[in-house]
Amino acid sequence: MLGNRPLISKGFDVCAKTLESGNGTVTTKLWKIFCDTPFLNATCDEYFANNNVSFIQGIPGVMSGILKENLFGNYLEKGNLVAKIGIATVEGPDDILTNSNRYVLADITSFFTLLVGIYFPSVTGIMAGSNRSGDLRDAQKSIPIGTIMAITTTSLVCILLLLPFGEGVNGNLVIGTLAWPSPWVIVIGSFFSTCGAGLQSLTGAPRLMQAISRDGVVPILRVFGHGKANGEPTWALLLTACICEIGILIASLDAVAPILSMFFLMCYMFVNLACALQTLLRTPNWRPRFKFYHWALSFLGMSLCLSLMFICSWFYAIVAMVIAGSIYKYIEFHGAEKEWGDGIRGISLSAARYALMRLDEGPAHTKNWRPQLLVLVSTDVEQNVEQPRLLSLTNQLKAGKGLTIVGTALAGTYLENHPQAQRAEQSLRKLMETEKVKGFCQVTISSNMRDATSHLLQASGLGGLMHNTVLVSWPRNWKQADDHQTWRDFIELVRETTAAHLALLVPKNIAAFPSNGERFSEGHIDVWWIVHDGGMLMLLPFLLRQHKVWRKCRMRIFTVAQMDDNSIQMKKDLTTFLYHLRIDAEVEVVEMVRCHICL
Repeated sequence: MLGNRPLISKGFDVCAKTLESGNGTVTTKLWKIFCDTPFLNATCDEYFANNNVSFIQGIPGVMSGILKENLFGNYLEKGNLVAKIGIATVEGPDDILTNSNRYVLADITSFFTLLVGIYFPSVTGIMAGSNRSGDLRDAQKSIPIGTIMAITTTSLVCILLLLPFGEGVNGNLVIGTLAWPSPWVIVIGSFFSTCGAGLQSLTGAPRLMQAISRDGVVPILRVFGHGKANGEPTWALLLTACICEIGILIASLDAVAPILSMFFLMCYMFVNLACALQTLLRTPNWRPRFKFYHWALSFLGMSLCLSLMFICSWFYAIVAMVIAGSIYKYIEFHGAEKEWGDGIRGISLSAARYALMRLDEGPAHTKNWRPQLLVLVSTDVEQNVEQPRLLSLTNQLKAGKGLTIVGTALAGTYLENHPQAQRAEQSLRKLMETEKVKGFCQVTISSNMRDATSHLLQASGLGGLMHNTVLVSWPRNWKQADDHQTWRDFIELVRETTAAHLALLVPKNIAAFPSNGERFSEGHIDVWWIVHDGGMLMLLPFLLRQHKVWRKCRMRIFTVAQMDDNSIQMKKDLTTFLYHLRIDAEVEVVEMVRCHICL
């Protein structure tokens, strides 16, 4: 050491400035490196002249305080001078670093992500047992014990016996210097350890890829599910080898390590998240046998992995999470032929139950009111919907918001008509998908159509998520003398909706209503506001105008006044009322005598 700066031990044999030889003092090779002449009156480097040369222990030991010195980060840029903390040194304020090639310099830029990438390979084998669980006799017993023992062993080895390459002790491995009987023991052991880790990945990763491909989780990877007759994953092994070769061709462990660490951290984060969610949601099929397991450990592991990802590199973390999200959405829409369960579905179920309980706590406020539709349709003999435009109107009224239940009634018994009910339900689902109606479908069977419709009206919905509006088409052929039952059933439906305090929408000539693909470039939506219903008749055309079919139509509000009423004041009041409702509409007052109003 020169002062607090370690020296490269090449070019000199004696670690001293001068030596006593006989009756005189002679300079050493070290003197010649830092001075212009080998004589004692030579001009030397200022730092060399002001500081002494000393020895320090190359392998300091655990009790030397080296662990405390390295506890906190002290990252260096490439080319920075390495200095030993705690050794006295004399430096001038304007000293210029000379002879830098004689000092130990940082050969690379060090940062937190790099150090994580160096240590992280010691824990990347945590999933090795799970990846080869099919080859274990008792996976439930072997995986926990093997995983804990493997992680404990590798962590202790990496912490206590680090293998720093470089200028450790005369250019040799530090641990190799201590090895018995020869330093080659460490070299050979490191070589076989590296080969073992690589072979472990080459045997575990292809099997995992083959299992994913055979299950059809990711359809684009199905080709890698093929293998030899004995089950060896040939194609998956080739893919793994190609990925490994790409890492080798990059030829920089410093560049590859952070990327691998990020994806490993993300994998472990999702594993911990899945375990914690399964425990918190109390999923019946989640029964871990490891008796020391607790959901808090999984949550802590997930938090640490997520934190470490963003500490290492927020950019890489966001990119990795975007890739993972894209894969998840791809699997959700195009893959997952085999349903193995989904933690997100469990969360949705718990959230839905909580929301339903909250909705049932009290009645909805009038400001939050919107039509929650129960759409009653009829089917023909082939269980096809007879009024498909009724669902088009539903889509135009709802635009995917709120509750929609599409129901139909069948006459007969449940045991005899169950196949017809299934066909009717499939027909409803298909039509709802075609008309882009988001909601639920329900088929009710009873001894007659009247009772089946009544049951549907009473039993639809769940808890606070109930319908408040019934949409039904005007009955066909109601004037024909031989079809009294149709209009009688309709009148009973009107009476029941009134008794249940439900709104009733009855479109007439529903076949003439526009489909979702049509567009009105002009026109009016006329509202005859005869009964003051609190504003529902104003709300319906407003909702229709939110849909692209009716968007360019204008609203006209017609109200009826008697001859002795103040028509001008009525129009003014109604205009003010619409202004406060923030509804843009034309107002017309129609004056009629009382007898005409009654008609």
